[in-house]
Amino acid sequence: MNVSETSRVGCSGTSAREWVSAGRAAAELALKHDQVDLAVHLGLIDAGPVVGAARPPIHRSEIDRLRAQPGFPEQLKERVRTVGTAEGASLLRVDPARFTALARAGYLPPVAFHLNRRRTVVWLHLAEELRDFAAREPDLPTEWMPRRSRTTRTRGTDLRARNWRSRRIHRLLKRAADPWVRASLHASALAAVQLAEVVEDPYERAHLARVRPQALTGSPGTVAGREAVARMMLAEDPDEIHWRRANLTQELDRARAAAPGPRLSGLPTARPGHTASPSVPRCAARLRAPLVPAHRPAGCEERRAGRPRTPARRDR
Repeated sequence: MNVSETSRVGCSGTSAREWVSAGRAAAELALKHDQVDLAVHLGLIDAGPVVGAARPPIHRSEIDRLRAQPGFPEQLKERVRTVGTAEGASLLRVDPARFTALARAGYLPPVAFHLNRRRTVVWLHLAEELRDFAAREPDLPTEWMPRRSRTTRTRGTDLRARNWRSRRIHRLLKRAADPWVRASLHASALAAVQLAEVVEDPYERAHLARVRPQALTGSPGTVAGREAVARMMLAEDPDEIHWRRANLTQELDRARAAAPGPRLSGLPTARPGHTASPSVPRCAARLRAPLVPAHRPAGCEERRAGRPRTPARRDR
């Protein structure tokens, strides 16, 4: 996205020179692109509105504010520094197995993930949050679980993906003003068959897919990365699915009241003696195709002809 494009993304009333692309902002703030994405996600950088797959633009005054802060850029880099299991365990002064158990139980919500060379999902945690957690739990090195809440979790449950989804949706909802975008965030956690039960109109489902903000984590530039993100986005537990369906219903009511769902113009008119058949957009027509189950058994991923694909492993 260049500067001229950012001026058209919900930034009316200001000149194009007042807004810069996320890539330009990364260079001026001495950050990597994924660090800028994370800083925006965490609210450390005030960016433009959430619009689909595009990275939001950043105002020139926001860049100047960050550059003028004491300790720039080291302090800003430290606030967005992420660590994996080994370094995270070192920060908590526990072994990696205990760190993984704490993360799976929901005590250490991940903020991002990526795929390693073996296509295994590697969860990333904010170093700053881990240090704060260690300060709140001084007995952690000698306790298997935090003393005051270790009996409230069931061992063997992995809540990392759910916590990542909840955190991402919550942050994006705080930045999204458009009711259709807000509805799309809740819809993003539902599989196709569940979404069709809540949103029966294929035009509305196509519109929700079009305005939905895309996840910028998990190596989205690769096929394996996009497949991993797609899996991580979907709610799995019945209570989480019920929660997202209820929130989606409420947001849809607000969106329909504010602005009705889009319809295609120029539909063919019926000739005398014939009944018109309304056209369906290509994306909506795909949504009317037979829906896939909410949960596919392991090993049922599509394979390219002559190139079997190994499914990405979920956790590490």
